[in-house]
Amino acid sequence: MRAASSPVPAAVLAAPSAATAAATAVKPLPRASAAAAANGGSTSRRDVLAGTGLSAALALVLAAAAPAARAADEEYVSETKEVIGKVRSTISMDKADPNVADAVAELRELSNSWVAKYRREKNLLGRPSFREMYSALNAVSGHYISFGPTAPIPAKRRARILEEMDTAEKALLRGR
Repeated sequence: MRAASSPVPAAVLAAPSAATAAATAVKPLPRASAAAAANGGSTSRRDVLAGTGLSAALALVLAAAAPAARAADEEYVSETKEVIGKVRSTISMDKADPNVADAVAELRELSNSWVAKYRREKNLLGRPSFREMYSALNAVSGHYISFGPTAPIPAKRRARILEEMDTAEKALLRGR
């Protein structure tokens, strides 16, 4: 035993009592089920998780995350549709229109915020709607950066951008 001036409390240094040992004892894993016994005695992960209560906790976590994921998905769909509408209206404007420069500036701001918000979302990166939208926004932004806000988009590039946006819109409707 240490001296009374020790910074460690005496209760910590004392041997654990039987009640303390019983409360902190490690509980054994559940025994294999009858199905596991039929499979040669191997216990599946499902059997182990069912016995430890982890499956219930996992179900609660997933149930709590589902509404948040749906809300985020609905936000992604609505913002993507908004960007699609803005791109279509901006690239269809006549170059002689006095508001074309302002519309291009608004489009660039909207597209930059959309890309900044969604490009870090791992669950969106594989979606066809994201891929097509990102490609279309990249083509539009690249054109206006290179040639200025009043330069008309060539017919071939415009057709490709509109096709990518149609594909993105169809993918959004399918939840992809």
